[in-house]
Amino acid sequence: MNVHWLIALVAYLLGSIPFGFLIVKRRGADIRKSGSGNIGAANVMRNAGALPGLLTLALDTAKGYFAVWLASRWTGGSIRWMTVAAVAAVLGHMFPVWLKFHGGKGVATGLGVFLPICPGAVAAGAVLWILVVAFWRYSSLGSIVASAALPLFVHIFYAPRHAPPLYLSLATVAISLLVLWKHRGNIERLMTGKEHRLNFHR
Repeated sequence: MNVHWLIALVAYLLGSIPFGFLIVKRRGADIRKSGSGNIGAANVMRNAGALPGLLTLALDTAKGYFAVWLASRWTGGSIRWMTVAAVAAVLGHMFPVWLKFHGGKGVATGLGVFLPICPGAVAAGAVLWILVVAFWRYSSLGSIVASAALPLFVHIFYAPRHAPPLYLSLATVAISLLVLWKHRGNIERLMTGKEHRLNFHR
């Protein structure tokens, strides 16, 4: 058996740590019963406050980064195994075994897994998210647009004048599609005008 396949298991388990749920649970509440019921940073921030939300964002990003960083250290920087770890960590966040496979939407963890793979793509996605949110004041719309653009950004910024490996491109598309699928409720509310806008003056 190729022990490198343990990378997928370790990355999944790291990704499956439900930080948003645990942070709010320490306050004696269940974030799954508040707001959208999502365990991600946006729902935590709306229902538990800015500090728990920012802490959730940081930890969800960090676990994605750490999963891919471990894969890199374990395999001597193999982009193939880093890609496997990236997909596994995002799947862990979205479908954590500890919460009966009902997890977050993958935005922060997706940000984390691509930081060691293609930081330029992450930076471009973050700038796009900020621009969309600044103009339209929908956090979900920013996440949707940035996620949809991620495969293009990875293709552009992976290496000067070189396209990324095919398996990385396919994995990036798969992660983007999963994030969009997780946002299907937000997309429906955006189309019907029922999505909540951010209030920058609050």
